Amino acid sequence: MNTWTIDPAHSEVQFKVKHLVISTVTGSFGKFRGQLETESDDFTPAKISFEADVDSINTNNPDRDNHLKSADFFDAANFPKISFESESFEKTGDATYKLNGKLTMRGVTKAITLDVEHGGVMTDPYGNTKAGFELQGKVNRKEFGLSWNAVTEAGGVVVGDEVKLLLNIQLAKN
Repeated sequence: MNTWTIDPAHSEVQFKVKHLVISTVTGSFGKFRGQLETESDDFTPAKISFEADVDSINTNNPDRDNHLKSADFFDAANFPKISFESESFEKTGDATYKLNGKLTMRGVTKAITLDVEHGGVMTDPYGNTKAGFELQGKVNRKEFGLSWNAVTEAGGVVVGDEVKLLLNIQLAKN
């Protein structure tokens, strides 16, 4: 069994959501951890687990970050973690995969699918074996209980329902 652990210094966990329907706000989580377990060199099958600390959310606006941590959104006081557990990791091309699993936010668990691109495997200058992956997907925030919104005078909404997930992950082989 090979175990790979996320290298947080060389990884990013981001999300994008529409604001006022006309622009996009990007945010990230600064504290996260995860691992991948597999018996093969092509990473299939793989068991993947991931966890992010809600308090580490950053949208480059402290007031917005505090609002996102509040009960209106993530309710970090009661639900401090976002977690993911894989159900399947299927190779779909030379360097592409479909990752299916269960995402839990705010105490709600839903099935999601992420598109994965494998960047390759390399040995770093210190002799550590690393693997790179880019993951993308979408979720509807309201399905996870993140339902706060406001309506503008013109009748538009402040926050879009669809949230794009973008992860650039570097794993270190243990």
